[in-house]
Amino acid sequence: KLQEKPKDSGKVTITKMFDFAGEEVRVTKEVDSTSKEAKAFLKQQEKRQSAAPASLPTVSGVKRPSGMSSLLGKIGSKKQKMSTLEKSKLDWENFKEEEGIVEELAIHNRGKDGYIERKAFLERVDHRQFEIERDLRLSRMKP
Repeated sequence: KLQEKPKDSGKVTITKMFDFAGEEVRVTKEVDSTSKEAKAFLKQQEKRQSAAPASLPTVSGVKRPSGMSSLLGKIGSKKQKMSTLEKSKLDWENFKEEEGIVEELAIHNRGKDGYIERKAFLERVDHRQFEIERDLRLSRMKP
């Protein structure tokens, strides 16, 4: 299910509910009201609101689900499933926000001690070592 909370600053808060390992997981995301995601969300909300009043016929003021339509309603209302990778990513993002280490991680990864910088350094060293060994082999072959 999705929920909307409009704010004065032009932001829309979208809450999605997922099923992960039998428990309900809520994911909240705040997006700009002019983004594609927010517009799609608002259209979906309008469709749900317009379809809700005429959902089931009433008998003497009480809604009674009929056989086939209630089965189709149950099938259509399944929660989206969340994979383990998505759940791990969500947990990591929440942990970074709670601990306040988002900026620190960004600075660290860009700096000299970052993973990408270390990988590039090791590749340069490996290539340089290969060139030295190749030059040594070629010099020994030409007597």
